[in-house]
Parts: sequence; structure tokens; C-alpha cells
Amino acid sequence: MNDEIPLAQDIAELRKLGVPALVARYQGVYGKPPRVKNREWLWKRIAWKLQEQRLGGLSGVAKARLEELIAEIKLPPTESRRSVAGKLAPPRGANAETLKVGTVLTREWHGRQVCLKVVDGGFELDGVVHKSLSAAAKALTGAHWNGRLFWGLVERKKA
Repeated sequence: MNDEIPLAQDIAELRKLGVPALVARYQGVYGKPPRVKNREWLWKRIAWKLQEQRLGGLSGVAKARLEELIAEIKLPPTESRRSVAGKLAPPRGANAETLKVGTVLTREWHGRQVCLKVVDGGFELDGVVHKSLSAAAKALTGAHWNGRLFWGLVERKKA
């Protein structure tokens, strides 16, 4: 970062850089490697950080107000994987009425009766807890499946 170069020019130069140069610049600005190596994502994050460093971030009043607003948000548990309290929410795509903890889903797979139990934090299949219905289906079959379709919670759409 060079404070003598105007911010707009510095950001314009970011857009010309390739991924390796952006990764190096990201590490210089944030002090850690990026979690994503997508060119667009990198230059936008670096540009944002440069603006924050040169122009100042949010004021203390703005930060405090954001914290107040965040605390007021009431999300249904299925909106995100983690609830506001930090506890694991019910698995995505799960219908709260039909997939309560303790529910057992059964189906036949290659002549074998398979049972999937809904447990805290996922779905238990043969003693192993999977995070999603799809992950449990893949563990069983070795192929990717729509978990809700595989376990019989939805029917295949007609053509």
C-alpha cells in the first residue's frame, strides 16, 4: 500500500492484477492468506480494506448501532445453519414437523432395509452422523443424491 498514490488510482491498478499478485496483496493487507482465490472476490476485498485504512472505518456510534440491530434480528432456525445463540439449527431442507430429533427414516437400498435417525446436529446412519440428508445418501450409495428425494421426503417432479 502506498499512501502517496491516490486511492482511486490504487484501486484501478488492483483491477489489472492477476490472481497471484492479488493473493500476495491480500496477504499484505490482511496479514493472512485468502480463503478464496477468485479474482473478483480478491480485488473487491482488497479495495474495501484499502478504503477502510485510508478513509477510516465505521464510527464507534455506527458500530454500536449495528450491534443493536443485529441483536434484534429474529431468524427462523432453518434460515441459517447456526441460530443466533450459536447452537446448531435443524439441518437445511428439514421440515420441522416431520424431522424432529428421534425421527427415523427408512428405505430399501439394494435389498437391505436402511434406517436413518435424526439426531442433534445431523443424521445418523450406521453409527456415523452426517450433516445433511444428501451426505448420508452419498455415504450409503457412493453417488451424489438429492437427500430429500433419496429418503422419500419429496417425490421426483414429473417431466
